[in-house]
Amino acid sequence: MSSTVPIVEKKDFLRNFLKQYDLKRRECAWLLNYLMSDDELLEKVHFVEYADNAPKSLVISANGVDKPPFSFHKYNHITTDAEKAFHDIRLNQNEDIYIELHFIGARTYPPFLSVLEENPYMPESKERMEAHEKYAEKILSISLMTFQKQQLVKRIDEALDRKDKETFLQLSEELKQLNTLR
Repeated sequence: MSSTVPIVEKKDFLRNFLKQYDLKRRECAWLLNYLMSDDELLEKVHFVEYADNAPKSLVISANGVDKPPFSFHKYNHITTDAEKAFHDIRLNQNEDIYIELHFIGARTYPPFLSVLEENPYMPESKERMEAHEKYAEKILSISLMTFQKQQLVKRIDEALDRKDKETFLQLSEELKQLNTLR
């Protein structure tokens, strides 16, 4: 998966983040600095919410938030050892890394919001599923109405060809009513 966020923007964010926030574990700062030092590796980094659902993720917390300091998730394995995370990242540089950051003001910090991506591994919420259903129903309804209109126009043309005034007027009225349903 290639990132939609430019590397320069990620570097700027990380640089400013590390200057502004103190992380609960200093190894996390080393890890983020390592990611920032390699453009190809940084291309594979995605800042997301709920990163623990991703195949490979880091969850990092700054001081002042009530979250665990650090965890590294790879498939079904979880560790709090930053060295293991570093070695895995160093040895598997072709794998995407999803990072979840916890810090005060995250939801209102524009540099963070500008690098935040949608997590493709986040489970569907009930609200999101309902929104998708409504959207699908709307598309289906529009498609059905378009098909019905096309069929009526075709039958109107046939009535005109046959010079069948009664059928023409009846079908034209149906088309008019269908157009008002929009």
